[in-house]
Amino acid sequence: MKNYNPMRKPRLVKCVVNIGVGQGGEKLRKAFDVLEMLTNQQPVETTAETTNAEFGIREGDPIGCKVTLRKKKAYDFLKKAFWVKENRLPLSSFDEQGNLSFGIGDYTDFEEETYDPEIGVFGMDISVEIGRKGQRIKHRRKQSKSIPEEHKMTKKEAKNFMEKAFDLEVYEA
Repeated sequence: MKNYNPMRKPRLVKCVVNIGVGQGGEKLRKAFDVLEMLTNQQPVETTAETTNAEFGIREGDPIGCKVTLRKKKAYDFLKKAFWVKENRLPLSSFDEQGNLSFGIGDYTDFEEETYDPEIGVFGMDISVEIGRKGQRIKHRRKQSKSIPEEHKMTKKEAKNFMEKAFDLEVYEA
């Protein structure tokens, strides 16, 4: 058996659930309600980074909301989200750094949720960051360093971790 290094063990760092509405007002408030209902956590507003005259969006306008889940909340939410996807995802959902992104077309696809005509239909994007312990050194203020190549997460390692942790089937698209 090779030398076991606990720092090399993959882990779920965070899960970000995002609903992009494209406008503020009542529709954005309903998106807030949907995210809070699904995650049991207060969402934060996302704003436009640039002005787009075609869509009538100015820089700084509220256009969506998101929730960042960590630890047990992230695992619990992802189990529900993968159930919606029938525990199957294409390999193309993973990027080269081992992160994972996929979308869900409607919040009513979740197991306990029913359609509410007051709210309407909202889809969402889910991004999952998979990493190892020690990743913080690239983000810290003092003595930040780059991550060595052998410590970086790969697509294959992330795929194997998600298959084991969530009983997920990853297929070639």
